[in-house]
Amino acid sequence: MEELKLSVWLVLTPNVLLLDYAGPAETLRMARDMGAALVLHSCAPQPSVATSLGPSLGGLEPLPETLPPHSLVLVVGNSNDAKDYATPAARQVVRWLRTAPRADTRLASICSGALLLAQAGWLAGRHCTTHHSLLEMLQAMEPSAAVADDRIFVDDGRVLTSAGISTGIDLALYIVEQHAGPELASRVARRLVMYQRRGPLDPQTSPWLAWRNHMHPAVHRAQDAIARDPARLWTLAALAKAAHVSPRHLSRLFAQHAGIGVLAYQQQLRIARAKELLAALPPRTVEQVAEQCGFASARDFRRVWQRFAEGSPGDGRRATRPTSAVPRQSKSRGVEFIQSEEANGSLYKKVRQIG
Repeated sequence: MEELKLSVWLVLTPNVLLLDYAGPAETLRMARDMGAALVLHSCAPQPSVATSLGPSLGGLEPLPETLPPHSLVLVVGNSNDAKDYATPAARQVVRWLRTAPRADTRLASICSGALLLAQAGWLAGRHCTTHHSLLEMLQAMEPSAAVADDRIFVDDGRVLTSAGISTGIDLALYIVEQHAGPELASRVARRLVMYQRRGPLDPQTSPWLAWRNHMHPAVHRAQDAIARDPARLWTLAALAKAAHVSPRHLSRLFAQHAGIGVLAYQQQLRIARAKELLAALPPRTVEQVAEQCGFASARDFRRVWQRFAEGSPGDGRRATRPTSAVPRQSKSRGVEFIQSEEANGSLYKKVRQIG
């Protein structure tokens, strides 16, 4: 059965910030060339747009009248949002964003692109973020949004927003991982020489891409094999065969270049996969997750969890359930902060100017 293709529409406006566009676009292009089922489009309200560096980008597609099924609209940021987003071209993009997305269309933004999503009404009541210099502007533009000021990017289901500039690459890698899996995302990150990818809920390194800040091909081959099937009972001999070295040599290389033992590395990936399964629907029991992640028993799963993660697997299941936490309010320096602890334990901060 052919893999469902994701159509990605990178939306540009005049004076686009070039790295906001080039970083995610190249990440997605590399993923496509490595086998991800992606179809890439660069579109704008006009055939060419000026960039923040001066030279123009030409050959752009028009904004599509109708988006195909299974599309992702990725709105790219600009270098001077106050001036650039007052132009007729930017207003045309806002009008298009209000009407073009289908029921199955996802939306995303890089940097100040979140302001265009807000103007189109897509951030109402959602968790989101943008560049740190634009947080208060975004909050004023959409008062009902929960604007996170300490996140690289935020995944609110249908809408994803990033903090901007280099974090657009983090968001693009996350999209690749969601669509094509962590193993391919790790290969793209390695090609970008960006091993320590940042995640949506905290600034910590993703376990799928940690311990890969090295250039040794044999160790990477072994890590790729584990990432493709972390639940498999990998023997050192089987991994060494995949890496084209002897078992003893692989063990030494792994510790020297990755900075972690082979078994500990596999257990970290199993725990990362377990967290994904505990958060997914339909709900699974701890015993089911343990079996699907390759642990000998639920007891063994809990023992490894205590070594590499906080709390217990049961906490991981409860953290995915909705809560009715009462927001807490405080005031400081003319800005009102409304903090609300979400079901996943993250603390989001709404910022609203007073007066």
